[in-house]
Amino acid sequence: MTPPATAPHYAWIVTDLDGTLVDRDLRIVPRSAEALRRYQDRGGTVVIATGRNEVSAGRYHDELGLSTPLIVYNGARVVDPLSGTRLLDLDLGDSWQPLRDDLLHQLPDGVGAVAFSGEDAHILRPAPALAAYAGRDRIELREDAVHRAPTKVMLIADRPGLGPLARLAARHCPAARLLQSEDTYLEILPQGAGKEVAVRRLAERAGMPMERVAAIGDNPNDTAMVRAAGLGAAVGDGHKEVRAAADLVVGPCGLGAVADLVERVLEGGGP
Repeated sequence: MTPPATAPHYAWIVTDLDGTLVDRDLRIVPRSAEALRRYQDRGGTVVIATGRNEVSAGRYHDELGLSTPLIVYNGARVVDPLSGTRLLDLDLGDSWQPLRDDLLHQLPDGVGAVAFSGEDAHILRPAPALAAYAGRDRIELREDAVHRAPTKVMLIADRPGLGPLARLAARHCPAARLLQSEDTYLEILPQGAGKEVAVRRLAERAGMPMERVAAIGDNPNDTAMVRAAGLGAAVGDGHKEVRAAADLVVGPCGLGAVADLVERVLEGGGP
């Protein structure tokens, strides 16, 4: 008789979506989806951590058949999808006024801005690049005003090279946290936000040591989460900052980066 398979040492796998689990065609890579199912069959828990909101990320969560809390807005919000309860819900607070009244008026040509409030995305500053962003994330961009401090603001440039934009944002919003989530996306978040913060809070809530959490991502907004995990993995075609921070560099997203991590975990491999 074949002995029963033991539960994996890394009891949680936390995965980013775009460029990690989801390919350029906005589909979950089939090899990675199948590997996550095998991991769950062995008793593992899968958590999604993304910059998207719960509506945009929810379809992937549903496709995987998950019931775990969903980390959205790069850790500024954590939602229990079964009850709709927000386990964490931060906003920009005092950073909102200087951002709205000063920073927006000094943005370079070609840079658009979107504010996320509740489950809605509001255009703060129009730009041609916003249409491609909305299409990729399958969200509707509203044109009505934002009346309270939003969860986050995303600056979307028409070309890579976010250094000058980040320095401008830091001058006006020194208390906010700035994260790059794509080559042309600069996110302005509440100071206490971050995927790593949200993962730690969820793990503490569940009594799960971070040493038993594996995490994988591809862009600088994933770096701190990858560092915080007991096993941090970087997508092979991801940003060099994440690859430098990781314990393990796996294959490219489209070939099943998450599946590579799952296989390492199920084989009992560590860093």
